[in-house]
Amino acid sequence: MENFPIIYAMDIAKTVGENLRIARKAKGITQKQIAAELHKYQSDYNDYETGKVQLDYEKIAYLCARFDITPNDLFGIS
Repeated sequence: MENFPIIYAMDIAKTVGENLRIARKAKGITQKQIAAELHKYQSDYNDYETGKVQLDYEKIAYLCARFDITPNDLFGIS
């Protein structure tokens, strides 16, 4: 199995982060509110939306359900 280049992983993280931001705002939820639901600080959640930190599977599933989007929406797959 081939390893993905690091730059590709960073592009995905930025895409996911941007899509998280769009979905969160569409629901009228603040970063502080969703961070509290995840038992995180707002600054930690911000790292997800800026692509600095990648989400784990549990957070992906939770956030997709919370924002009423699919994983494909989150990853920008059409």
